[in-house]
Amino acid sequence: MIDAVLERLTRLHPKVIDLSLDRVLTLLDKLGHPQTRLPPVIHVAGTNGKGSTVAFLRAFAEAAGLRTHVYTSPHLVRFAERIRVAGQIIDDASLLALLEEIEQVNASDPITFFEITTAAAFLAFSRTPADLVILETGLGGRLDATNVVERPALTVITPIAMDHESFLGGRIEAIAAEKAGIMKRGIACIVADQGRKVAKVLEARSLEMGVPLLKEGNDFFARATPDGGTLYKGVSLELTLPAPGLTGSFQMRNAGLALAALERLSRGEKPPVLAEIPPAAFALGMKSVEWPARLQRLTKGPLVEMLPAGWELYLDGGHNPHAAEAIARHARSWRDMPLMGVFGILANKDIDGYMGHMATRFHSLRTVTIPGEPSALPAEAAAACATKHFCMDAKAVTSVEAALRDLVGGHAGPARVLICGSLYLAGTVLADNS
Repeated sequence: MIDAVLERLTRLHPKVIDLSLDRVLTLLDKLGHPQTRLPPVIHVAGTNGKGSTVAFLRAFAEAAGLRTHVYTSPHLVRFAERIRVAGQIIDDASLLALLEEIEQVNASDPITFFEITTAAAFLAFSRTPADLVILETGLGGRLDATNVVERPALTVITPIAMDHESFLGGRIEAIAAEKAGIMKRGIACIVADQGRKVAKVLEARSLEMGVPLLKEGNDFFARATPDGGTLYKGVSLELTLPAPGLTGSFQMRNAGLALAALERLSRGEKPPVLAEIPPAAFALGMKSVEWPARLQRLTKGPLVEMLPAGWELYLDGGHNPHAAEAIARHARSWRDMPLMGVFGILANKDIDGYMGHMATRFHSLRTVTIPGEPSALPAEAAAACATKHFCMDAKAVTSVEAALRDLVGGHAGPARVLICGSLYLAGTVLADNS
């Protein structure tokens, strides 16, 4: 039933992506402006690390006992994953009722899939009491459907890099300007450490809007301690915490952004937006955080069972050069076993940029065409690109299962396998491995 309604609604606009606020504002007006009746909102934009930063925010808030609404995209397996109401993924009956209500109110007006999703989330969040809303942008910021929230409690901008150039512009300054569009006059913004050109754009926007910027490396930082834990130091808060529960050295930075955001809302605003969060809640959230397909280790399921004893299987949905650079940096710590890869990506992504960082990290690589995706890059083209970037054993295969069989058959000892390149591939893998 949900899929049928979504299919009907998707047909209302000829484009999957059409950045504008007019359509969603018109729909929200018909729905009674639910975006104005929300608990305090943290609005998160950026290129990489958005989802992980949202995951840390949710983990810390919920460990402190806060009822938290969360909106993220895309989903990996089920559409409902996008909308968490008071800590729980929205149930099918409630989601279906929301979508049917939106369909009736919208009638046949043009509307994009993401705008429908966003309206459904706002409607659900406005009808259920909570302490906090964590809102992730879908694409860009300035014209993203989530940017109709006029007075968030706080904004957060994660690392900005080249991605979605056809929608956001072909220069890093243009992309930064779009992301900076979530800043609101007088409302503080937590900003990740950025390249010089991006930092200049964000600073100019903050001056124009009177936005206090809290900058990573200047106003706060999170770094590893000698014993493997995490030291966070902010404006008025210093914590020693466990290591992040998400794999990857870069997750320390995402945790730091989330800690700085919650420090600001509980200690830096007058009056505080949130009650002060105890250190024990931050420690619990650091350990319990979960975010699928971000260097996620898969430990059970049919795909894991295809591997011999001692082998490990990881999954990552990062799809741009900046993400690949972070994965490659972490892969340097994986010296105990050779790294094998299974790779699939969309044709509109910067595969040369991705492979420039990752190709030489793989002992062997098998490429696949992402099933069911019309814009998927053919496996043969992906393999050719990997070879061009000096991966000495790269070849195309027909499926992830075929890739695993081939890798296992060609290598005697234990190895670590990383399935990577796309969240669309990651969603397929999680569905097949469930």
